[in-house]
Amino acid sequence: MPIWVDADACPVPIREIICRAATRWQVDTTFIANHAINLPPSPYIKRRQVPQGFDVADNDIMDQMVKGDLVITQDIPLAAEAIEKGADVFNPRGQAFTKENIRQRLAMRNFMEEMRNAGQVTGGPAPFSQTDRKEFADKLDRWLQQNKKR
Repeated sequence: MPIWVDADACPVPIREIICRAATRWQVDTTFIANHAINLPPSPYIKRRQVPQGFDVADNDIMDQMVKGDLVITQDIPLAAEAIEKGADVFNPRGQAFTKENIRQRLAMRNFMEEMRNAGQVTGGPAPFSQTDRKEFADKLDRWLQQNKKR
């Protein structure tokens, strides 16, 4: 039950939470990014730097992950692909992407992209908060508890 992290946009506090959990639970965890990232030494934590390019990190995750793995990403199209392949997926704020909600999330993402391209929306997501960190940590711990027993 490896964990795959789309690390290009993963906030540093979330990376730290993931690394502590990977070591504590002894779960192989791979961070994939198109730039160098700092990670603590651990036999359970790996980093893979992929070349710059559209969806290169996403494609690498999809090539490696299998049913039952966990994918952590903010990228909704990647989340949709991973769900289709049988992965559990949630974002760095601890919100789950599921078969039941992914189509709606994709539709909203596409709508917001159209609005931004038209100049109608100029803001981004809310700033990352302490509550977001706690939500993520709780979600990750619950996932690890449920899946370590299998």
